[in-house]
Amino acid sequence: MKQALRKAFPSTIPVLAGYVFLGIAYGVTLRESGFGVQWALLISTAVYAGSMQFALIGLMTSSFSPLTVALMTLLVNARHLFYGLSMLDGYRNTGRKKPYLIFSLTDETYSLICNGAPSDIDPHRWYLAVSGLNHAYWVTGSVIGALLGQVLPFDLTGIDFAMTALFTVIVTEQTMDILDEVRKKKLKMTEAITPLLLGLSVTTLCLVLLGKESFLVGAMACMLALFLLQYLTEQRRRAS
Repeated sequence: MKQALRKAFPSTIPVLAGYVFLGIAYGVTLRESGFGVQWALLISTAVYAGSMQFALIGLMTSSFSPLTVALMTLLVNARHLFYGLSMLDGYRNTGRKKPYLIFSLTDETYSLICNGAPSDIDPHRWYLAVSGLNHAYWVTGSVIGALLGQVLPFDLTGIDFAMTALFTVIVTEQTMDILDEVRKKKLKMTEAITPLLLGLSVTTLCLVLLGKESFLVGAMACMLALFLLQYLTEQRRRAS
């Protein structure tokens, strides 16, 4: 496991920068809303969903409605359904690690593990190392933010752009890797661009039909159905 952690750490450095920075912002915001360090530690450990944690602050400071919280959590994190489908084979036979791997499959973690583990590392240990490190970064940032929020004033304007910037870097790196696979003829161009075109076209169509307030849920539902159909088709083809 130590070898997996040593190998995983360099790959998770961009996530470290983003998670600690945004985690600090979350901790400060949580503290300004009247919640202490113990809440930052508890929520970041048990919930571990950045956008939902920020939304949860408002829910915690108003009349509590379990149904509202459950529905909002489902909608905000519905994109994880896509991640889960693509990791069905990767997480197969992971044993006792599986519940934690499923729980800790965030956007950034998925982006790092979806291409597989290095050839000299057991894949299951690689998945666990990446997931555990990223989780630790987020919890650490949240606790630091809650501690700093007790003594230092912060202007949080624009601080949430850190995650957008992180996504941009990760997508750029993945695009370069895919293009490299195409150049090496390990991947067909149609296989490389089909998911991109599918996501772009479905999202644009839902934006036009549903408007900017509702398009995201519709787009995710459509893509989920299409990816599920593709997965079932491939499974039937392999079985025949």
